Amino acid sequence: MGERKVGLVLTIAVAVVVLFGVSVGLLVFDPRVTGADALRTGGLAAGSVVALYALWLNDRRRRVEEQRQSLESRRTELDRDRVADERFARAVELLGHETDQVRVGALHAMAGLARSNPDYAQTVLDVLCSYLRRPFQHPRYSSSQRWTPVESDDAERQLQVRLTAQRLISELLPGADDADAPVYDLDLTGATLEYFELSDRKVGTVLLRYAHLFSSNNLSRSVFHGDVYFTGSTFGTGRLSGRFRCDDAVFHRRAWFSGVHFGGPVRCQRSTFHGPVKFSDSTFVDEVTLAGSTFEGQSDFDGVVFEQAPDLTGTTGAPTIAVGAPEVS
Repeated sequence: MGERKVGLVLTIAVAVVVLFGVSVGLLVFDPRVTGADALRTGGLAAGSVVALYALWLNDRRRRVEEQRQSLESRRTELDRDRVADERFARAVELLGHETDQVRVGALHAMAGLARSNPDYAQTVLDVLCSYLRRPFQHPRYSSSQRWTPVESDDAERQLQVRLTAQRLISELLPGADDADAPVYDLDLTGATLEYFELSDRKVGTVLLRYAHLFSSNNLSRSVFHGDVYFTGSTFGTGRLSGRFRCDDAVFHRRAWFSGVHFGGPVRCQRSTFHGPVKFSDSTFVDEVTLAGSTFEGQSDFDGVVFEQAPDLTGTTGAPTIAVGAPEVS
């Protein structure tokens, strides 16, 4: 006999006992009670016993249903994670495909995965950064290398894939004014970038050591919550002198621009540096403006070379800066 049937039999037995017990008790101890009243009261007591059993049964059924739903939700979640893992693995595999359209599709697939499953966001950003760290050359970056038409076409196709990766990185980062959004890190050490757009974004740690940035690159109005390292990077040379814009940006921790070669104009107006700043041994070939910027931490401009007088109008906390190439003894 099942547990439910046993419970039902016991409940009926208890109800019968209560029915007779209450009825007989009333008749024995209260002579004023009629037989009908005693039976009615006993029936109410017995009905209460049955009702309590029904309530217990419903509560048990509810708890069993909740457990079933929890198990089903867990199974669905595991299936979703498995599908996401398979999608991610497949997208990473397709990044090595020889066709540029397939690689672009793989990048978009990973970005879509990061949007639908935020737990993948940092991992996807790491993969995109890793792709951009791969060695890359383009005919217009340097005139010293001779390129065949086939090599030039292949480099241009690779460039389009890389520009897609750069754009997706920017799109996956939260807006600068989103206080509740998580902070993501970027490791672009040694990467070759062109038209790198990181404006109006909330970013954690940024590693751009020994990177090569061509054309116009923009960090304006972004908020950096981690350390920022541009140490040893080069902003364009020759035909693609790199413009660097960093207006109204906020650096909460250290900002390292030491040993950087700025081959084009640099505009860093109204930016705030809460932590230490280092521009030591950097070279500025073109015009520079730091107008309205605030340096709250220690700033190091030792050995910096400005080939044109920098605009320091309205800066706060900036040290005295020498202009021109250092004298050769």
